[in-house]
Amino acid sequence: MSTQSSLVPRHAEALVTEALDDTRVILVNGARQAGKSTLTRLAAGRRSTAVVRLLDDPATLRAAKDDPTGFVEHDTLMVIDEIQLVPELLQPIKVAVDLDPTPGRYLLTGSSRILALRTLPDALPGRMEVIELWPFSQGEMNGQPDRFVDAAFRHGPRIDHSSTMRRRDYLDRLVVGGFPEAVRRTPRRRTAFFDSYLSTLIERDVLELANIERRGDLLKLLALLAGRVGGLLVPGALANQSGIPRTTLTRYLELLSSVFLIKSIPAWSSGQTQRAVGTAKLAFVDTGIACHLIGQDAFRLGEPGGAAGPMMENFVVMELARQLTWSEERGRLYHYRTKDKIEVDAVIETPDGRVIGIEVKAGATVRTEDLAGLRNLATRLGDRFVAGYVLYTGQQTLPFGEKIRAVPLDSLWRLAP
Repeated sequence: MSTQSSLVPRHAEALVTEALDDTRVILVNGARQAGKSTLTRLAAGRRSTAVVRLLDDPATLRAAKDDPTGFVEHDTLMVIDEIQLVPELLQPIKVAVDLDPTPGRYLLTGSSRILALRTLPDALPGRMEVIELWPFSQGEMNGQPDRFVDAAFRHGPRIDHSSTMRRRDYLDRLVVGGFPEAVRRTPRRRTAFFDSYLSTLIERDVLELANIERRGDLLKLLALLAGRVGGLLVPGALANQSGIPRTTLTRYLELLSSVFLIKSIPAWSSGQTQRAVGTAKLAFVDTGIACHLIGQDAFRLGEPGGAAGPMMENFVVMELARQLTWSEERGRLYHYRTKDKIEVDAVIETPDGRVIGIEVKAGATVRTEDLAGLRNLATRLGDRFVAGYVLYTGQQTLPFGEKIRAVPLDSLWRLAP
């Protein structure tokens, strides 16, 4: 793995470059410390007249608050880092791009999804593109294509991939996660980073968004959520377990999602799947943080009673979520579960109704019962079902019927269409 985050090419960089050519305002939104500032400065560095404004700097922050209109005046590209610190800048940006609709006027970064929920729809409809930047994908760290989604829709069950990786190699990746700062550190120093990261997120970002009565409750809830990774997100059950009132707990879940710590994966259903369960599933944006919260390293994860299964599922689901931001296939990510508890960990559906299903196994063998969900989905969908894959820690691609294959898990980042 690379140790220099600034030298790791990001797939999102091409998206930003494209957007600057035809869109007036671009917002790169994502988790704190995911590399947004590095990415936007690289994009700005290719334009000699670009101006970079860092709102983390106290003097710059004061200037932005004192005179928002004067602050955003500039004839060419202006980069404004951490725009959520001064949302008052959005209205003068709107006026500026209405007066001069030239593409590539403003490149903004933000660390809170609350922007997209509240302020921006009023300020910049039709004028802005939002690009989500996640922590490093596995392909970005290893110089691999990260195109499993495109390969799966193009080749279906004809995918054939072999691997040299073993189960322990994958577990090592789970505990590192994808934050640039965590990737470059030793295990002991990584723990210090995760502690600091979570503390900053709650003390600064979450408290900026809402008045939290008891901060200890948030940390307790985070540890509880990390122990339920891959489970259904049922606020009532979580409220009972945590002792946090349900209305407060629902608000906390929204806040943790707003600062890109957790993500809910919606349930997939179709006219043909009346018995599908509509409850979302819980995922952590970064498995390194989730493993840190439950106190499990790679060795502990792999032991009997360790959390290898749910963490591996979370890992795969979030790699797929990253890929869908740059893949040529425009798909949406879901999970599938029937009332009879037949499940598929990840389902991706394209706008024209084609579907692939992905089941995740932390072991190196695949059993007949592991295929039940994919077979159920294939039967219900008929021709719309492109293929089903069991991503597992074995090393060969194995056929299990007409459209179902067991494929080594690293195909996620090694395959290209």
